[in-house]
Amino acid sequence: MTEYPSLIKSKLPKVGTTIFTVMSQLANETKAINLSQGFPDFESSDELINLVTQAMKKGLNQYAPMSGVLELREQISQKIENLHGAKYHPESEITITSGATQAIYTAIASTITEGDEVIIFTPAYDCYEPAIELNGGKTVFIQMHAPSYKIDWEDVKKMINQRTKMIIINTPHNPTATILKEKDMLALEKIVADTDIIVLSDEVYEHIVFDDKTHQSASKYPKLMERSFIVSSFGKTFHNTGWKIGYCVAPKNLMKEFRKAHQFIVFSVNTPMQYALAEYLKNENNYMSLNHFYQQKRDFFVDLIKGSKFEILPSKGTYFQLLNYKGISDEKDTDFAIRLTKEYGVASIPVSVFYQKNIDEKMLRFCFAKENETLLKAAEILNKVV
Repeated sequence: MTEYPSLIKSKLPKVGTTIFTVMSQLANETKAINLSQGFPDFESSDELINLVTQAMKKGLNQYAPMSGVLELREQISQKIENLHGAKYHPESEITITSGATQAIYTAIASTITEGDEVIIFTPAYDCYEPAIELNGGKTVFIQMHAPSYKIDWEDVKKMINQRTKMIIINTPHNPTATILKEKDMLALEKIVADTDIIVLSDEVYEHIVFDDKTHQSASKYPKLMERSFIVSSFGKTFHNTGWKIGYCVAPKNLMKEFRKAHQFIVFSVNTPMQYALAEYLKNENNYMSLNHFYQQKRDFFVDLIKGSKFEILPSKGTYFQLLNYKGISDEKDTDFAIRLTKEYGVASIPVSVFYQKNIDEKMLRFCFAKENETLLKAAEILNKVV
């Protein structure tokens, strides 16, 4: 193969293949049960798929408006008002995006400039830091620790300075399956008061909260709402991650800047699927029943592995379950995850990769958004791990 001279200096020199790709590829190679990457192994709703087909047959196959199909934005506006009492104008404060990751990137790209500091809480989903770096910002890391993974708001106060431009929160939280409480949101609201700090609230698992707890959206808090980009995902909600459709809501002044970047990143998003989702959202049971659906999955999986040597941390939201393996091995979590895949046949994600400094607390993340048969097979294996 011909060697060509390098013409560029990498903007992301530390970034390689994501752990999700690595573990899913290893699962495929070893024919292991893949509980690593966060996607369901069951189908999306037949009704929703039929609605997409109908939209295609109606000829709704050309570019959607840059900001998204108005009918869908209207349904999102109504949903947020019904759930959180917050009002977002469909025409000026809601934009449909190509998945939540694009929405997160666009929110950062439209507001972060050279030297701006962005606070994130680790373990953190892996798309935040690269987006900050690509746009010239500096990531400031505040660490959370097992088993509670609580945010120390006093630490946050100490990190605030005149360069702080954004704070990114994520609730329900990936990878820890914890949720922020009202007191957390009030603490954040107090910290950012009388500042120019923007909040980016990643709420892609907004409809997957367990044990009768309430999702604490930034939109519920007027003083947070006025400075927040809020991001969500239809893929997570309706079991169709491959459709890559999400949305962002924000007050008009922030959304104006968001759309300036959005139009040159993707311009617009899949048209027939937007019309289908607009119709599907009219029945609120299609998303309000998710808590119960996934809590059954969580409880089924946890009950199956209670006899194992793994320590089970409570999953309070998302479709992930953390298991501590300190009673089994003192291997690094990356090594143990690989061995668990190769030797036993179950793939997971080591939590240390979500930290800046790869803090290893002997924790693995498992996805339970799977058919019960898949979970049963995986549990039988995990119960044998010694």
